[in-house]
Amino acid sequence: MGNIYKGRVFILGDNIDTDQIIPAKFLVYDLEDSEEKKEYGRNALSGLPEKEYGDKPFVEEGAYKSEYSVIIAGENFGCGSSREHAPAALRISGVKFIVATNFARIFYRNCIDGGFLVPVESKQDLTKEFKTGDFAVIDVDRSVIQNINTSEEFELFDMGKSREIVDAGGLFKYARKMEMI
Repeated sequence: MGNIYKGRVFILGDNIDTDQIIPAKFLVYDLEDSEEKKEYGRNALSGLPEKEYGDKPFVEEGAYKSEYSVIIAGENFGCGSSREHAPAALRISGVKFIVATNFARIFYRNCIDGGFLVPVESKQDLTKEFKTGDFAVIDVDRSVIQNINTSEEFELFDMGKSREIVDAGGLFKYARKMEMI
């Protein structure tokens, strides 16, 4: 991944839990099987309450990749169970970055340790600064995100080593690459 990333945004609120990210009924598919794992992408965020998020699906009918590669959310993203299937489903659906006010700790670690995607904490709630469909540019080196539609720029917390770990494919692959194990 380069140091500048551009993607279409999908907005979520506070307390998005792992059952909303990937409902338990879809955990029967094998993440190692190239065809079966597409079901995780197809069903990513299918547990969201329809009354709040029903107007625009995250993944279009029949597809397993979403047009949205950046999720912007509020507080406590990824709360709930400790299943690694949640960040895996988002990655399979095409998500590259999740920017949230803060994350549930186990979800945050699963994102990085499994090499699935980069969770980035924002210095302010960005859910009112972007809307679903906007384009964002994330400048990793400067730790900022810009809303291309409004030209406004917002500060992010530094990603530290998390970006390098995800790019390496996960914690164990990173440790091997750095000759730690």
